[in-house]
Amino acid sequence: MVGRHRQRTEIGAALEQATRPPTGWEEEADWRLWPVALGFLACFTLMTWPWLLGQVTIPWDAKAHFQPQIQFLADSLARGEWPWWNPYVFAGQPQVADPQSMIFSPPFLVLAAVNASPSLWAVDVTVLLAMAVGGIGLILWCRDQRWHWAGALIVAIAFSFGAAMGWRLQHTGQVLSLAYWPWALFALERAVLRGSLRYGVLAGVVSAAIVLGRDQVALLCLYLLAGRVVWLWATALEPTSLVRRSLLPLVAAGIVGLALVAVPVLMTVLLAADSNRPVIDFEGAGRGSLHPALLVTFFAPQVFGAAGAMAEYWGPPSFAWQGTGLFIAQNVGQLYIGAVPLILLLAGLFSGRLADREIRFFAIAFVLMLLYALGWYTPAFRAMYELMPGVKLYRRPADAVFLLGALGAILAGYVAHRQFSSPWERPASVVGGAVALTVVVALALPVLFAVPLDRLPLLPGPLALAAGLFALAGVVIWFAGNRIATAPVQMAALLAVVTAADIGWNNGPTTSSALPPEHYEAMQPGTRNDTIAFLKAHAVADATRRDRIELAGLGFHWPNVSMTHRLENTLGYNPVRLGAYSRATGAEDHVGLPDQRKFSKLMPSYRSPLADMLGLRWIATGAPVETMDKSLPAGALRLAARTKDAYIYENAGALPRVLFAVEARTADFEAILASGTWPAFDPRTTVLIEKAAGPRAARRPGSARIVAYRNTQVVVEVDSPDGGFLVLNDIWHPWWFARVGATEVPMLRANVLFRAVEVAPGRQTVTFEFQPLRGMLEQLRRPAPAVSR
Repeated sequence: MVGRHRQRTEIGAALEQATRPPTGWEEEADWRLWPVALGFLACFTLMTWPWLLGQVTIPWDAKAHFQPQIQFLADSLARGEWPWWNPYVFAGQPQVADPQSMIFSPPFLVLAAVNASPSLWAVDVTVLLAMAVGGIGLILWCRDQRWHWAGALIVAIAFSFGAAMGWRLQHTGQVLSLAYWPWALFALERAVLRGSLRYGVLAGVVSAAIVLGRDQVALLCLYLLAGRVVWLWATALEPTSLVRRSLLPLVAAGIVGLALVAVPVLMTVLLAADSNRPVIDFEGAGRGSLHPALLVTFFAPQVFGAAGAMAEYWGPPSFAWQGTGLFIAQNVGQLYIGAVPLILLLAGLFSGRLADREIRFFAIAFVLMLLYALGWYTPAFRAMYELMPGVKLYRRPADAVFLLGALGAILAGYVAHRQFSSPWERPASVVGGAVALTVVVALALPVLFAVPLDRLPLLPGPLALAAGLFALAGVVIWFAGNRIATAPVQMAALLAVVTAADIGWNNGPTTSSALPPEHYEAMQPGTRNDTIAFLKAHAVADATRRDRIELAGLGFHWPNVSMTHRLENTLGYNPVRLGAYSRATGAEDHVGLPDQRKFSKLMPSYRSPLADMLGLRWIATGAPVETMDKSLPAGALRLAARTKDAYIYENAGALPRVLFAVEARTADFEAILASGTWPAFDPRTTVLIEKAAGPRAARRPGSARIVAYRNTQVVVEVDSPDGGFLVLNDIWHPWWFARVGATEVPMLRANVLFRAVEVAPGRQTVTFEFQPLRGMLEQLRRPAPAVSR
């Protein structure tokens, strides 16, 4: 017995020496990477197999918004076209400046390059692979920290599918932003601590990938990376020496990162300035705060019914829990990272291990992210909103739950590392009591929430499940703790499998993260959907006409389907749109429900001059059109078809895409937008521009025909005896340029929204080209006429 005790003591001393925190920089831990990575990938597969096998698909924004963006990117590349301008939503958008276009997303750029028509499954697997790669990045980082491999395994499992990474799987851009972060952290620390120029360049590349996400998660990741560098400097034994040694790699990281992000970010800034939402005020941001009651989802993820239908959900905000002033979805507040990781985290908190020097930064960061996520419920977010650059661009501080999940995983993994590295260091019984009491109190709180809302009958199942899981996790941790010294591999595997099974079950397929692929059949490139088939068969694209269509009130995933099938849509789904277009047409973020189709002063009805100028010929609605357009005269639109999904109407008054005007008149576009009143004119013969020349002799009619029409180039032939104005009923934007023959000419803003070019008599070829880089530089140097918001 004494011999065994002495042997364990010697083993413990050796492990303690091997895992002692480094005083300067030391090489990574001496365990091999690939067995741990394979173990993690097995656990990741266990958590995500329903998606990997194609039994379910990632729904909501992943399909309604991101899937068509990726399909547009892939289709454009396959046809040899630049994807910079998107003609298939909102009558045309500067896609290159859209922060959610996926053009600058490395995983999807690779997918688009090899797959001309990405399926639902292909896009889902790409997202999941990015999440898995993020987990492997954290394993590498843990190895650099000289952590025990068991701790690295727990970190990767909880990070890759814990909290928002599982529950908000549909927010593709934010998932990718967080998936890149471990690699940026890994490269940045090596650049700083090793003074490595190579890793400085890598840090710049990966940080640029984060920035190009241009979402709030990306912003918070960057703040964490910057804070980590400052922390490493401040806590070094020789700060001055470390700063001096790391300066060149960090400068290299900055130069490389800036070179990669400068143009896309500047384009996005200019788009935002001319968009419908240049900034978010404090109240608008505060409405996206994390309600404090949602903190109980750390312990009981199913307690509010977030996995079910919206009508069943009763957490804040919901139909049951009203009066919060919040505007967040039911999956936003889900914080569950697994019972084993949470018990480890709490044990680290109560034992003081989270105050250790090597983990203290991440403990402080966790607290700060929690304060940020709580938004207007603490004074801290107000200070962050006012002082931290970039925060005012985003409307939902609760997005910080992505970082809470990541940081919680790191904290839990550190405690696991300490437990496996020093198995003789057992926490005091008071720590176990404090953890148990915390879990009991947390599981009792939903009862207090449920009583006034009359939801007590809904609690037994979720609370029993949570209590059972925490009891199981506690037993597993106790069992493993007694055997780590003699069977570390088996005990680490036990903890990993229990954690993966737990997270896979509780954060697995829900109505927020998984739906049957058949639900999105209309988004498949080769769909047989009858609505899509009718529109593709009847929307004309010839020498003069290019019919636009509208998809309104057909369901959440329909507005951007036009991108997949090359249908030029007057609406779409995007929180950022050109401001003048939104004002002119009433276009809002989304039009999935019939009552979401809003009209404007300038376009009060589908039968209006602006609808005709847009060439809006085919209107597919989810309800009879007269119930959506209250101003529509009886019989104004012909019901052309009734499909399974839609009523399809024809607007026979839709105008051709190209017109030849013989007269130009000066018009105040801002006054027209504000009043909704057009001056008396015939757009077939007259064009309104912002500054027309004086009266001149009458001109004879001319003609115009489209010769070529591509994403970023439109070629039109005109023929006129006396000259005049070619009018192209495509959206005016300052990054479009025009030339007649080889001579560049001014491109005029026409009829509030459109483009026109003055041409001389005779046969001419007019080319419109979208040149975003040149347009951006000219706009920065000498701002083009502002597009009204």
